[in-house]
Amino acid sequence: MSDALLQHPFMSQTALTECSGQALVSGMLAFELALAEVQEARALLPEGTAEQMRHALAGHAFDISAVAAGVASGGNVAIPFVKQARAALPAELQRHFHRGATSQDVVDTALMLMLKPRLAALDALLLRCRSAAVALMQSHEATVMVGRTLMQQALPITFGVKVAHWAIGLEQARRRLAGLELPVQFGGAVGVHSGLDEPGLDGLGLEIMDELAARLGLSVPVLPWHTDRQPIHALATALDAVAGAAEKLALDVALLTQTEVGEVSEPGGEGMGESSSMPHKRNPVRCALIRGAARQVHGHTTVILNASAQPLERGLGEWHAEWAPLIDGALLVEGALEQAAVLLEGLEVHPEAMRRNLAATGGGIMAEPVSRLLTPTLGQEAAKRISAEAAETARHQGVSYAEALEAHPEVRGKLDAEALHRATDPALYLGSSQAQVRRAIAWLGAE
Repeated sequence: MSDALLQHPFMSQTALTECSGQALVSGMLAFELALAEVQEARALLPEGTAEQMRHALAGHAFDISAVAAGVASGGNVAIPFVKQARAALPAELQRHFHRGATSQDVVDTALMLMLKPRLAALDALLLRCRSAAVALMQSHEATVMVGRTLMQQALPITFGVKVAHWAIGLEQARRRLAGLELPVQFGGAVGVHSGLDEPGLDGLGLEIMDELAARLGLSVPVLPWHTDRQPIHALATALDAVAGAAEKLALDVALLTQTEVGEVSEPGGEGMGESSSMPHKRNPVRCALIRGAARQVHGHTTVILNASAQPLERGLGEWHAEWAPLIDGALLVEGALEQAAVLLEGLEVHPEAMRRNLAATGGGIMAEPVSRLLTPTLGQEAAKRISAEAAETARHQGVSYAEALEAHPEVRGKLDAEALHRATDPALYLGSSQAQVRRAIAWLGAE
């Protein structure tokens, strides 16, 4: 029950339903039936064996609770599953079931089968995020806002270029995920296909492994990977990269939604962002859910990274430690991206607040270009001092920065008024912001 209240809200509800205990059992059964089909095709099993197994087991109601209870004595879910499956078969078929396989073959392959639709779902969500981000970038290519460094106002940028960085981070992670392989696992007890060494056919086990991958729609590894956990390492770190990109988006949005900043707002909705005690609040709940999920993914990734080196031919605890973090990590990332897609698609942007915040320092955000303009006439030190003094005057007196500069006794009459107005206009000091937006859009559209 605590999972449903404390952990599951951060996860994709669709994925939770599809990654049940029954789904894992279905994945293990798919492995075993495909293995029987490949072995029968190789004349290693009597003709009709695979079909009889499928007929007996495809509709069999496995006792999930009993399988779960059996993990404590066997150390993994495959052992009680194989026992139940064999018990449901006619006696003459029982010895042919699970032939040449080991428990790790069953579990690793079942996990890959469970993750395959999750990676497809993640790709679809990331494409949604990309489309929504591109629309925002196009709408706000020239929307001027404060650029902030070390949490303080620095220089002007456009909102479009800020969104571009969110989009590029998410797209880089998407392309990394898209390049992953989900390999079949089949090596037998010590990874060398013991028991399948027919005379003159010392590569038979590898051929069966390759055909098994084709039947299950998984990739073919070079060799069985019982203690070569690079595929799991790659999966975990790629998921973590997605989580990090989504977390960056959520962090920026949350900071920009602060009451005193107010430059963006999360999409509304019935009850969204409400406080338990303060009616006036509209909390950035989607950002909180994204960041909460991402933090958990980072922790899960650490577990998997620390299990990368596994002893000898089979792991002792390291392999076992991977299962939950890998699946939970995928469910958390999917949940975070569901929120991120809605966030980007419905993000409310407030250009008027951006303009207001640009003027919060009396125009001091433009002190750098003003100082550069004044330096040739007044010298570098004086220019720096005067640009700061005029900003303070503008802030206290409520006049424009340009007016304060024109009225400054050391500037009056020495510089063209039009040049001062240009130097104090944030929209004219954006560097390559707009070009960056266009370049980012072009890159995002290139596969």
